[in-house]
Amino acid sequence: MQKKLSLLNKLQLLSLIAICFVFIYQFIFVDWNFFEYAMYIRTPKLIAIIICSFCIGYASMIFQSIINNRIVTPSLLGMNSLYILIHTSLVFFVGLDNPLVLNKNLTFMIDVLLMAILTIVIYGFLFKKTRYNILYILLSGTVLGTLFSSISNTMIRVLDPNEYDTLLTELVAGFDHVNTDLIMISILLIVLVFVIFFRDLKILDVLSLGRTQTINLGVDYDKSILKLLLCVSFLITIATALVGPISFLGLIAANLTREIFKTYKHVYLMLGSFLVGLIVLLGGQILIEHIFGFSTQISALVNLFGGAYFLYLILKNKGV
Repeated sequence: MQKKLSLLNKLQLLSLIAICFVFIYQFIFVDWNFFEYAMYIRTPKLIAIIICSFCIGYASMIFQSIINNRIVTPSLLGMNSLYILIHTSLVFFVGLDNPLVLNKNLTFMIDVLLMAILTIVIYGFLFKKTRYNILYILLSGTVLGTLFSSISNTMIRVLDPNEYDTLLTELVAGFDHVNTDLIMISILLIVLVFVIFFRDLKILDVLSLGRTQTINLGVDYDKSILKLLLCVSFLITIATALVGPISFLGLIAANLTREIFKTYKHVYLMLGSFLVGLIVLLGGQILIEHIFGFSTQISALVNLFGGAYFLYLILKNKGV
């Protein structure tokens, strides 16, 4: 009982910190003569930050539990490179004037469908083929990520400079030009994902015990893993298609959450991962807007600190 109370207190404290960051971001340095305009600019970005941190935080925690490893997140398996390849291919093959590129809502749905399908086909096959061997999966993901990047770079080299400039704004993660229509679509998709996969999310505590123990407890391990992988794919795709790829946010959020809560209960871990991701993104966005003067993007800061944290985890845990 004492442990549960302690976990609840940690979650409440983390929630309070996140709420403080929300208010700081929303109201810091606001010119009250232009309050409505400031809210018009900041509110969509705030909602996009919440959606992004929720999707990446939940997806990363689910993914780590599926493969029973703390240093791997979906972004490290080439999903961001796949997103870049899809966008580059659209511009390369159909051009900027095509409705598939001009219509952001249509482009968003293409991203969601293609990334989800390709992720399930590629990584679902790899999981089964390697019998969930994390080393083989990580190596395969690295190779595939390199392959996707190589194909994208080849296309980019022959693109018109104007097309490349337009494409670059889509490939660099940021919250400066958030499409409000996509926000509503993203929220609806997230609700749909959780309605479909709610029963599978409830058995994550069991799945984290490993394949043998899970099967002994009467759970269809392979089916559950495949369904949760599909859930992860949709969540990562929604976040990436909305704001662009942020490689190390999931790694930071998931691992800091595990350090804070030190529990196997995923109801705390997933909520904590969301809150930590929210604090990281809001803190980074405050620095970018009010300290660096929009001279960089949030992905640069997150990847800088996330890369260093990734090396620290490898050295500390020896890859476990």
